[in-house]
Amino acid sequence: MSRQSDFDLPVAEPIRLILSDVDGVMTTGQLWFDAAGGEIKQFHVRDGMAVKIWQTAGMQFGIVSSRNSPAVTRRAAEIGVSHVLQGVDPKLPAVIELLGSLGVPPDQVAYIGDDLPDLPVMRHVGLSAAPADACDDVLAEVTWVMRTGGGCGAIRELVERLMRATSTWEAHATPLA
Repeated sequence: MSRQSDFDLPVAEPIRLILSDVDGVMTTGQLWFDAAGGEIKQFHVRDGMAVKIWQTAGMQFGIVSSRNSPAVTRRAAEIGVSHVLQGVDPKLPAVIELLGSLGVPPDQVAYIGDDLPDLPVMRHVGLSAAPADACDDVLAEVTWVMRTGGGCGAIRELVERLMRATSTWEAHATPLA
């Protein structure tokens, strides 16, 4: 019997860059504001670990959001993400510009998103993915639907699935001694 990774290999093998939406993917999509009007976001620690493992394997990770958030800037810095596009609406032109500057063709890119503004980017890249709780229009079009919801480890699931398909997870996810 074939393992899931055997079926994933053809689509996973060329991927060198993962781009992710924020609200609804890296977070649950809920917007929280404190009494002073500051924004509060909750990120899943395993998503951050997965991004670090992905980058340790020599791959790149980027964030694409139509909103601006100091919390996203801070989280990106904490997990070592240098490709951060915020306040981009529509997203596709900014993504095309980023790919050009990095010299990464679209077929080597995975994008994970959850809502309508993500669809143009998803249609442009080699692998599209969505958290389990993405909107129906997105779920109908993506290559992979994660079992987990946004903000609940969907990035971890995507990274692990990509790396297991290419037999690189075990080599890079070994606990530190």
